[in-house]
Formats: sequence, C-alpha cells, structure tokens
Amino acid sequence: MLETHVIETAPNPRTTIIVLHGLGADGHDFVPICGELDLAAIGPVRYVFPHAPQRPVTINNGYVMRAWYDILVTDLVRREDEAGLRESQRQIAELIDAERASGVPANRIVLMGFSQGCAMTLMTALRYPHRLGGAVGLSGYVPLAATTAAERTDANADLPIFLAHGTQDPIVAPARGTAARDALRALGHDVEWHDYPMPHSVCAEEIADLNAWLLKQLG
Repeated sequence: MLETHVIETAPNPRTTIIVLHGLGADGHDFVPICGELDLAAIGPVRYVFPHAPQRPVTINNGYVMRAWYDILVTDLVRREDEAGLRESQRQIAELIDAERASGVPANRIVLMGFSQGCAMTLMTALRYPHRLGGAVGLSGYVPLAATTAAERTDANADLPIFLAHGTQDPIVAPARGTAARDALRALGHDVEWHDYPMPHSVCAEEIADLNAWLLKQLG
C-alpha cells in the first residue's frame, strides 16, 4: 500500500478525495490548495494524499525522485512507461478499495491529480470497477490513450470529469489537455473544461471553479 498523508475536516467523513501529486513532489504538495476548498455543505471530507514511489526518471538523466511512472521522452506520449503506469494504477485502486472498506461509498470518492497525477487519475478512474463520484485532472493528459475505450469499465463509462489547464504551460503542452478533453467527450463523458492564463501551476480562479464542481457532484 502506498504511504499517505491524511486530513479529515471533521470526524466520521463520508466523502473522500484522493489527491495525486506531480513529478518530483510528494503528497504534501497539494495540502495547502485543498485547504482553500470550502466543502462544508457536503459534510466532513477525508483528503488522502499518497506519496508516489521513488524511481529513476529517464528525461531527468535517471535522477531518482517521486514519480508515478517513468518519463521516457519530452512529448510524454510517443513512448510511454506502460509497466510503471499499470503498477501505479493498481496501487491507486488499492487506496480506493481501502476507502470503500472504511465505509465511504464509491460514489462519494473523487480521484484528483496534477500533471503526472492527472494522468494517473484519468487512467485509474475510468478503469475502476465501481462507480466513483468523479475525476479531476489538472494540467495533464490521458496516458495509454489508445487503450482507454476498450479498458474503461461500464461503471465509469459516463463518469463526470473536471479538466483544467494553463494556456502557457511549458511542461504539458496545452494541446495535450485539449486532446484529453476531446477524447473523453467523444467517449461520452461529461467533461467540464477550463483553461487559464498560467504556466504549469494552479491559480485561484481554478480552485474556485473546482470547488463549485465538487459541490455540484457531491452535494
């Protein structure tokens, strides 16, 4: 099981948001951002912030850092670390299983991620066998995109998705974000799309839009 940092906004939460960090960060990275969300209207929330495993990253000269999978080329998708992606998918699904075992219904669990964490969110949520509450992808893309239609489950075939991206992103090109949006909409997903004049980061307007979407999905 992945190591995690957990925050509960009040005792006995019946809603869980699992937040997946980006390359080289760790689970603490998004704690301040989630602290800006106001979800009091839906009751207590458990935030689960897992730490990705340490692994060498090819495009960073093999430097060992926290990464959900290896990055082999700068365009992100021409060559993909399928083994690493699928192993992280399995580990993240185990976290969802653990939340369900604790008493949180699957449809009250939202998977959310930034950059590499976004890729893992979209990969894992659509393949999870029980209907989730939604998926949030920030500044990322769909990995192993050619397999998505065949591998997604009936339970999450119309999962609502929030996608956001910076129009000045030099790390994950904005075209990757719009391609994810278009591909997911073509599969029948209700995708709420936002872009913002920012680089590879998060902005206040984005947090406000995400807050509203979470209240709509979980309220």
